Amino acid sequence: MFWVKKIVSQLFMPIPLTVLLMIIAAALWRGSALKRTSFAGLCLVGGIILLGSLSQTNISYLLTDSLESQYKANSAPFTHQSACWVMVLGSGHSEKANLTAVQQLSSVALGRLIEGIRQLSLGQDCQLVVSGWNGGYMQTAHANVMKQAAIELGVNPDKITTFPDAKDTIEEAMFLYPLVGQHPFRLVTSATHMPRAMMIFNSLGMQAEAAPGDFIANKDLWWRLDADNLLNSQRSIHEYLGMLWIKFKGVSADQMVNQVSMPRANVNE
Repeated sequence: MFWVKKIVSQLFMPIPLTVLLMIIAAALWRGSALKRTSFAGLCLVGGIILLGSLSQTNISYLLTDSLESQYKANSAPFTHQSACWVMVLGSGHSEKANLTAVQQLSSVALGRLIEGIRQLSLGQDCQLVVSGWNGGYMQTAHANVMKQAAIELGVNPDKITTFPDAKDTIEEAMFLYPLVGQHPFRLVTSATHMPRAMMIFNSLGMQAEAAPGDFIANKDLWWRLDADNLLNSQRSIHEYLGMLWIKFKGVSADQMVNQVSMPRANVNE
């Protein structure tokens, strides 16, 4: 189901969907029937409009800001007396040789980690939690790269817990639950991803305190078509599809109980 979800969602991303429309248009254009060539024209025009509109500043900003504006930056000090936990959700990294762990992180992952480290400074004796698997093909799990990067940025190795087997946000929540239960903790992820993440963690009855980072919504000249705008639109569409999937599939505490066979977290290793 995990890979089915990933593959199907890719078909609705701007570039794959545009390419699919172009392929359909090219295939139908070879026919002589008027209806086929008319539909081919619609696919061609639809692909052009789709790619152009999602690359436009105002549309990209609208899609992105509607997600990012739901949770503001969090600079409040920790006030609860229980253990202090900061959960940083995973993203991606490269395995290029001769790069430090910080340099291996994607811009999204680095933005999340920096915000997570900032959250640590708002409490006392806080534990940093980082997560992410190896994607099924990389040698090193993302959580381990995140941990090493945090150490390079000055975090005490004894204050870092890793979830190297968590594949997505739902599994990250299920891994964290046995550690924090229903005690408050700081949840750090990209601002566009935060609404979906909070939906998942709250569905499990967890008391997540949103601490978004990696804000990307940006206003620019209205007539500008830009690859950055297209990327921001794609990230936003991915989140909207993810929220629809959650509402369709559902996430509950019962699912978490059914995952008791999942590997334990690696604490301080």
